[in-house]
Amino acid sequence: MLIRTEIGVDAASIDSLLKRCFASAAEAELVQQLREDGLLTLGVVATDDEGQVLGYAAFSPVTLQGEDRGWVALAPLAVDETVRKQGIGKQLVYEGLDALNEFGYSAVVVLGDPAYYNAFGFEPAARHGLHCRWTGSEAAFQVYKLADDAFVGAEGQIDFAEPFNRFA
Repeated sequence: MLIRTEIGVDAASIDSLLKRCFASAAEAELVQQLREDGLLTLGVVATDDEGQVLGYAAFSPVTLQGEDRGWVALAPLAVDETVRKQGIGKQLVYEGLDALNEFGYSAVVVLGDPAYYNAFGFEPAARHGLHCRWTGSEAAFQVYKLADDAFVGAEGQIDFAEPFNRFA
């Protein structure tokens, strides 16, 4: 299994993976729209020896109270059912966090299972006075600090990139 940044030729395989992993095509359409709009900050893939994408993590920009603070959202994260429980999702997240840290990003937000994401160091966003527009998401909305000063003066609503509004 090779973990690397996505390249153009991966798009069709990523699309296929997302359609297999989720109940609808919304996540595949979301990633395609983020890519078309130039809003895909980072895509990390896990490929087999033939180059088939078996895991994927997408990162896109978010704003805090309308301000760009160098934060991104992790969404979606997908691993093919045939290779789950092998730590691929963990590798994708860690690779993404490492790359974003190297690129100088400040923080990452995610809307997901706290039991899963707490293992990476994500913590409840509400602890820092942060929330998103989706009602009832308080427990699932989490944040990971990349820069030491990421939370200085950070409070309020986190807004995901516009394509998320079309598929939410």
